Amino acid sequence: MANYVDKFFRPLNIRVALVGVEIWSDADKCAITQDPFTSLHEFLDWRKLTLLPQKPHDNAQLVSGVHFQGTTIGMAPIMSMCTADKSGGVVMDHSDNPLGGAVTLAHEIGHNFGMNHDTLERGCNCKGYDKGGCIMTPSTAYPFPTVFSSCSKKDLDTSLEKGVGMCLYNMPEVTESFGEQKCGNGYVEEGEQCDCGELEECTNPCCNASTCLLLPEAVCAHGLCCEDCKLKPGGTPCRDASNFCDLPEFCTGTSAHCPANVYLHDGHPCYTLDGYCYNGMCQTHEQQCITLWGQGAKPAPGICFERVNSVGDPYGNCGKDTAGSFMKCESRDTKCGKIQCQGGASRPVIGTNAVSIETNIPLQEGGKILCRGTHVYLGDDMPDPGLVLAGTKCGHGKMCFNRQCQNISVFGVHDCAVKCHGHGVCNNKKNCHCEVEWSPPYCDKPGYGGSVDSGPMRVSDKRSLVTGVLVTIFFIAAAAFITYLKRRTVFRWIFANKNITTEKSRSASPSRAGRSNEANQEYSTKLCKQLLSKSLQVQEDGKPHRSHCYQPVDISHPVGILESHQAHIHHQPQRPPQPTQKYMPPRPLPAKPSLRGVQGPSIPSPPQKPLPADPLNKSNRLDGASSSVYHHQAVMPQITPVRPAPKVPPHRPIFKPTHLK
Repeated sequence: MANYVDKFFRPLNIRVALVGVEIWSDADKCAITQDPFTSLHEFLDWRKLTLLPQKPHDNAQLVSGVHFQGTTIGMAPIMSMCTADKSGGVVMDHSDNPLGGAVTLAHEIGHNFGMNHDTLERGCNCKGYDKGGCIMTPSTAYPFPTVFSSCSKKDLDTSLEKGVGMCLYNMPEVTESFGEQKCGNGYVEEGEQCDCGELEECTNPCCNASTCLLLPEAVCAHGLCCEDCKLKPGGTPCRDASNFCDLPEFCTGTSAHCPANVYLHDGHPCYTLDGYCYNGMCQTHEQQCITLWGQGAKPAPGICFERVNSVGDPYGNCGKDTAGSFMKCESRDTKCGKIQCQGGASRPVIGTNAVSIETNIPLQEGGKILCRGTHVYLGDDMPDPGLVLAGTKCGHGKMCFNRQCQNISVFGVHDCAVKCHGHGVCNNKKNCHCEVEWSPPYCDKPGYGGSVDSGPMRVSDKRSLVTGVLVTIFFIAAAAFITYLKRRTVFRWIFANKNITTEKSRSASPSRAGRSNEANQEYSTKLCKQLLSKSLQVQEDGKPHRSHCYQPVDISHPVGILESHQAHIHHQPQRPPQPTQKYMPPRPLPAKPSLRGVQGPSIPSPPQKPLPADPLNKSNRLDGASSSVYHHQAVMPQITPVRPAPKVPPHRPIFKPTHLK
C-alpha cells in the first residue's frame, strides 16, 4: 500500500517514505467509532500527545477495519500537512485489493496537502478519466484512479506557496525506513552510497546503479548541495524562504543534502503582514476571506463575529465537541469561530456545495452591517473549511489555537528570542537563526550567520582564510621594508646635513663670497666706526687709542700661516691682564656675514682732531695685533670671480689703525 502511494505522488515531485508501522493487536489506543469525525479527532489527539514524541514523522494515517457511517471511507483536515495537531487522517480498509486502500490513503493525504475535490465546475484536466478518473474525485470505484488532475497540482502549488508542508524538505533517516532494503528503490539505505533507481532508469553520472556505490572520482551523487559529483562550499544557498515565516537554508560544506527546512517560531510576528507565524505560515482573516470569496473580499467588523458565532449552529460556532454538537463561542473567542467576510464574489469560490449566509446587523447610530458567512460542504471526508484557521491573529499579542483566542506567550516565543541577544530570531526548533555577521548558537559572537539547523549564511571556505593570512603577511612585510627604507634615508639626510653644517662653519661657498663682497665692505666699515668710537672713550695715561679695524677674510680660502708670522707670535711679549674697572666685554660678531670678495688695504686720512692718549700697556698689544693683521693681509689671495665682477661702487674710506708718534 505504501509503495502505491509513493508511486502516485512521484509525478508531483513528492516521495512518500514509510518510516514506521504500529499495529494495535491487543486494544485500541484511542477511541475508534463509526463516526468518522470523532474517530479522526481522537486519533489526531493521540498522535500529537503520544506518537509524535516517540517517533518523529511528518504525517500519520490510521487504517481501520471499522466501517464508518454513511458513504464515508476516509476523512482528513485540509491544508494541515506538517502541523502537530492536524497532520493526519483516518482511512477505512474497504477493499480486498491493496490498490483500493492505497487510493483512499493518497486521497486523504492530498487533503492534508490542500487539494480539493475534482468537480465538473472546476474544469479539471484528468488524464486518467477513462481509467477510473483522478485520485481527488469525490467518490471512487473500480477501476481505481492512479493519477492526480491538473486541479490537484494547482492546489498543491498554492498550498506550498502559503507554507504548507514546511517539514517535507529533509531526507528521512536511512536507518528509519520500514521494509526490506533493496538497491534500486531510490532510497539511500544503510550500506549504500547512492541509489539512482533501477539500472534501466538511472541517469546519475556519479552513481553505479548496479552496486549503489559512488564512482571512483565522485564525492556525492544526490542532494541540493552536490554539483558535478562534488560538494558545494559551505554558505551556498540551497533553499530560499518560501513565505514570510520561512527561513532560508545553506549548504554546510560537509553534506550533499540541504539541511532540513526550518521556519520562524510559532507566535513570531509575520514580516510585512499583520499576523503571527504558526507552523511556518502567516494566517490572517483577510487571506482566508480571499480563499473563500475571491479577490476583493475582506474580514467583516468585529460585531459580525460576536453576533454570529455566539449562536452555536452550523452557520456560527466554534467547532464541534466530542459528541459532534456545535459549540458556542465565548465572547473572547468569537474571532476563532466561523469566518465572517465582506465583499468578493457573489458565492464562495471553493467547493460546489457551499451555502452563503448573509446576516444584517443594525447599528445604534443607524444603518446596518452586512456579514457574510458560509458553510462549505466539501464531502464527508473533510471538516468545515469555513472555520478560522489555527494561528490566525485574533487580537494584539493573541492568536487562535484550539478554537480559543490565546496569548502568544503560550508558545514561548519571547523566552526563546532573549537568548539571541538581539542579533537573530528563534526558529521552530527553538534555536537562534543569526544575522549574517553573527555566529550561532546565541548570536553573541562574530561569525557567518544562520543557525545550527540551517547552515552558515556566508561562504566559509578554508581557502579564503589561507588567502587572508598570506595577504596579511605580505602587507606586514611590505610595511616593514618601507619603514626600513625611510629610516635609512632619514639617517643619510641627517648625516649629510651634519657634514654640510660643519663645512659651512669652516668655509663658505666661493660663489656666495663673490656675491656678498659689496655687502661685506659696508659691514666692515660700519664695524670699524663702532670700534673706533669705543676706543675713543677709553682713557689711560692720557694717551688716546683707536681700535684696530679688521678687514673681512674669505674663510673659503683661509690664509696660510707663514713661519715669520709664527716666529713673531712666539716672540710676542706676554699681555698684561686688563684692568677690571675698565674692562668692556667684547661684542659678539653678527652671524655669518656675507663675503663677496677681499678688499685691499687702504690708508685712511689722518684724524682731524687730536686723539686721546694711548692707554698704558695697550700699545704693545695693539702693535702685535696690527702686525699680525697686516701680515695676513699681505698674503691674502685675491678671488677671481667666475663671471665678470660687478662694478665696485665708491666706498667710504676706513681707518687704518696706526700709532701716533
